[in-house]
Amino acid sequence: MVCDRCKAAVTNVLKNLGLTPVSVELGIANIAEVIDKGKVDEISSVLNDLGFELLEDKQKQTIDRIKSEIIELVHYRDNRSDVNLSTYLADKLGTDYSALSKLFSESMGMTIEKYFILQKIERVKELIFYDEMSLGEIAIKMNYSSTAYLSTQFKSVTGMTPSQFKAMRKKDLKQLDKVGV
Repeated sequence: MVCDRCKAAVTNVLKNLGLTPVSVELGIANIAEVIDKGKVDEISSVLNDLGFELLEDKQKQTIDRIKSEIIELVHYRDNRSDVNLSTYLADKLGTDYSALSKLFSESMGMTIEKYFILQKIERVKELIFYDEMSLGEIAIKMNYSSTAYLSTQFKSVTGMTPSQFKAMRKKDLKQLDKVGV
């Protein structure tokens, strides 16, 4: 789950199935009831119909939480400059960063840092697309050391400069949970 609408959809699914959601956060839903395998299968089926996946495997859950935390940081907290990614993730997930990094790399075929960069570039694309800020303002907002560095990284990831992307005005934005997939 990567947005408030996703959390609301999952909350509604759980309520419609007669469950009591205690909390629904990015990637985690806690319910008051103890449920059996049949109810888990029912929840999974309804969530799959909505495009969600119920993750029962602990490693998949951890990877999903890493992704959700990065998405939250980049897209909803505008990549706060006071945050060190490795410390942030280790604190949020309560696990040593090196273990998180190894698990993510083995499972996703890319490093956490690469995924973070892909999410940052997707956010930059969004900001460019809406044309409310200059590239310099976007660089500052997204904590790039310079506009030139942002442009270099943007071109490296997308194959085009920010100016070329802006000129296209093409809806080349990806769903946040599809970045890096």
